[in-house]
Amino acid sequence: MNVILIGMPGCGKSTIGVVLAKTLRYGFVDGDLLIQQKTGKRLQEIIDFEGLQRFYEIEDEVLMGIDCRDSVVAPGGSAVYYPDGMAHLKELGVVVYIQLSCQHVKERLGDLATRGVAGAKDKSVEALYAERTPLYEKYADFIVNCDEGTLAENAEKIARTIALALI
Repeated sequence: MNVILIGMPGCGKSTIGVVLAKTLRYGFVDGDLLIQQKTGKRLQEIIDFEGLQRFYEIEDEVLMGIDCRDSVVAPGGSAVYYPDGMAHLKELGVVVYIQLSCQHVKERLGDLATRGVAGAKDKSVEALYAERTPLYEKYADFIVNCDEGTLAENAEKIARTIALALI
């Protein structure tokens, strides 16, 4: 079984994901790193020089190409924009939405213009949050709020949620 972590940029998909993978003795797959490996460019470079539409095409291709077992997968925060990609991820495993308040997201993100956040140049964090939250909720098998706690505590909270649900 795989664990797919979705949520806003800055919610901790990658950082919590690594800790969760160690806790579960799983591998770890980072969707943003897969995009960078495929293109040889940082996410923001793709958005700036090839455009948002091309970034979306690349991200969708990468999502559809993920094939793993016993791994924690952290796709980019915009993964929920791709119904086929999300259907593929749901086939691979259980989807956990790492929920974080908009205020915490804002505190963690810093400068959106340089972070490689898809669609962020034309929107505020609040607008992006409002747009994406219903999609995260739609695709999630489980929602785990991570506003409080350390990385390790939140990874453990996710592991417990998954374990309890699978009993």
